[in-house]
Amino acid sequence: MSADIPKFDPVIHAPARLQIAALLCAVWDAEFATVRDTVGVSDSVLSKHLKQMEDAGYVRLSKASLDGRVRTRLSMTKVGRRAFAAHIKALQALVSIAEHAPGPASLDAQSDLAAAEPETVL
Repeated sequence: MSADIPKFDPVIHAPARLQIAALLCAVWDAEFATVRDTVGVSDSVLSKHLKQMEDAGYVRLSKASLDGRVRTRLSMTKVGRRAFAAHIKALQALVSIAEHAPGPASLDAQSDLAAAEPETVL
């Protein structure tokens, strides 16, 4: 069974990096501050995540002067977009496995269990 379990991209799988990838895949590029505020992390935390994504070749950072200030813009590379698509496919495969699992592990069975009356424990 373990051979059938989808493999996640460890660079993208961390929650903040998954959010960053989703955000950047939806646009051509975005300002650092916009991504920081949307993901809800500090400058240093975002920089750390972006460094890991940049090292993997998933994100490109570019700096440009605008209104007398240097602005950092972020974009997903083609490699990053493909990695994100593969990661989403792996997540969807895992959901499919859970939905079709027999017994209490299935999502349908979990919702049925949640709706059932709780047992009294003495």
